[in-house]
Amino acid sequence: MNAPSSALFAGGTLVLPDRVETGMLRIEDGVIAAPGSAERDGPCTRIDAAGLLVAPAIVDLGVFAVDRAAFHFGGIARAALMPDQDPPLDHPARVNFIAKSGKPDLWIHPLAAATRNLDGTAIAELALMREAGARAVATGRRWIADSAVMLRVMQYAAMLGQPVITHAEDGFLTHGSVATAGEMATRLGLPAAPAAAEALAVARDLALARLAGARLHLRQVTTRAALDLVRAAKAQGQDVTAGVTPAHFMLSDLDIGGFRSFARLSPPLRCEDDRQAVREAIADGTIDVISSGHDPRGVEDKRLPFADAAPGMAGAQTLLPLTMTLVRDGVIGLSRAFELLARAPARILGVNAGALEPGFEADLILVDPDLPWIVSGEKMGGIAGNTPFDRQPVQGRALAVYKGGVEVSAAGSRTRGNPRSVGSGGH
Repeated sequence: MNAPSSALFAGGTLVLPDRVETGMLRIEDGVIAAPGSAERDGPCTRIDAAGLLVAPAIVDLGVFAVDRAAFHFGGIARAALMPDQDPPLDHPARVNFIAKSGKPDLWIHPLAAATRNLDGTAIAELALMREAGARAVATGRRWIADSAVMLRVMQYAAMLGQPVITHAEDGFLTHGSVATAGEMATRLGLPAAPAAAEALAVARDLALARLAGARLHLRQVTTRAALDLVRAAKAQGQDVTAGVTPAHFMLSDLDIGGFRSFARLSPPLRCEDDRQAVREAIADGTIDVISSGHDPRGVEDKRLPFADAAPGMAGAQTLLPLTMTLVRDGVIGLSRAFELLARAPARILGVNAGALEPGFEADLILVDPDLPWIVSGEKMGGIAGNTPFDRQPVQGRALAVYKGGVEVSAAGSRTRGNPRSVGSGGH
């Protein structure tokens, strides 16, 4: 995979960090040379982007599997892999292997397990894993219940200059639950936990992060009470960021009706008021990152009674179009959408990507924002199609993905070199 010495994306609409404008984007030796109107003397590969968005490729913060086909389908060029692997990413050799596994057309950024075997007791070798390629420290799917252990993790990570990525649910309250306590869980007879379990965990982790002087990223914040805590912490100047997946601004606990196991998620779907609170937090900047939470599961894990089904969804393929619904609804603008999808997660991970800025790596996507298609778990690229959005019509699709200025394969039928020829049917 050899990068062209020079390329010019012409005629497209550039999604820049602070504005959207029609112009040209030039890349040199795999990095962005100049956005805007940028002509150049000498030989240059010219790429016609007329009628398309030229945007930074997505940086997906917090996936559970390396799923190359799904990532390329969804316009993702970099993905931060959660430590919940088999075996866990709690050893430098495993971290180093993962850090090299996707190159050159996909970069995987491993997240180091905060504790050995992710059991919440003994701190893992965080410094060695940082040297091996870990971009952050993460608690995985679990909340570390022991506050003394969590404080030491945060102090260690702060000393190393790395953020701590946490799962914010009080594990004692949520143990054995599969839904959020409320009318729907009661009607279905499902074991449920109060939504307050999230706010309690967020309050504890915010307090420990202040004490340790640590950078904290709350991977998913899905309730009004917890978002209010994050908003207040930011107002006080605390170094905290928050994320969410599209499920929690698109769906509510009403969507588990009929025991739809594809809607069995972690954290579980919340009430309608919490869903609206998430949308408000995206609009006002309380939420910094939208990620896919990509967790592909086969039928043996999902085609089960709701309480027995594994949590998780395949989200990489639908991350872009579902985020684009926020743009069409007037919640955010295009620049803000790609701040959430690319620039902010890249900044948290400390990688030189995620924006159309000079000197950044030329990780780009060409997007048709109006292209209609139907979500189909059976036809999307990837390991599995366990999506709660199956058969839902959406708009917006990455027609081409460029890693370091070089086009990589993307799902869908199209002619190489002509990104506008993707089909809209069957997906």
